[in-house]
Amino acid sequence: MKKIVLFFICFCLFSCAEMQQVLSQMPQTGTTGMIDISGGLKEALNNGISKQVSKLTATDGFYKNEAVKILLPEELRKVDTGLRRVGLSSLADEGLKVLNRAAEDAVKEATPIFVDAVRNMSFSDARGILLGNESSATTYLQNSTTTSLYGKFNPVIKSSFSKVGADKVWQNIITKYNSIPLVSKVNPDLTDYVTNQALKGVFKMVAVEEKNIRTNISARTSPLLLKVFALQDKK
Repeated sequence: MKKIVLFFICFCLFSCAEMQQVLSQMPQTGTTGMIDISGGLKEALNNGISKQVSKLTATDGFYKNEAVKILLPEELRKVDTGLRRVGLSSLADEGLKVLNRAAEDAVKEATPIFVDAVRNMSFSDARGILLGNESSATTYLQNSTTTSLYGKFNPVIKSSFSKVGADKVWQNIITKYNSIPLVSKVNPDLTDYVTNQALKGVFKMVAVEEKNIRTNISARTSPLLLKVFALQDKK
């Protein structure tokens, strides 16, 4: 363990060129220690994906999870209020539900992108994550995958609107609302809105698992996780 800690301190203090020299001079156990750190952090991220993100793909994974439930954008809250005022509460409820259904459908596309990001994590990434705050791993995934995820989610959500009937529901909602006397007409871009809300939900759930592993020893469910996050506990 002392060799692992010594190696990690050197990694933080030396430049890249100096680090290569150190690596060539370190015993094999030191290099193995750094590989363990990288492997442990990858395992932690994969746990977050398998235990938390997968929950979002189930029916009501968004809709009945208050931490990530997609609410109406501000411009549509007046629509919700207006519909309820004229006795159309059930239609308003259905409109909210189908937005969440589309997000649940889209998140199924996330796992391969996350797997690639975790696989490509470098030693430098691992160092920053281990020495960072309680959401450093989640931030790494956000930085590595947001653009790709948006590109995957957006067309899926657009397609899902048709699949789960959201397009018809919201066409009906907007038509009925716009027919109410004296209201300002609305025509929102719900695909972009739900895409961004789905992304927020995904990263929020990854952060839940990351915090759990960082702060709860019983959540470190393998010898590698116990070994690596013991280093974090001592920082």
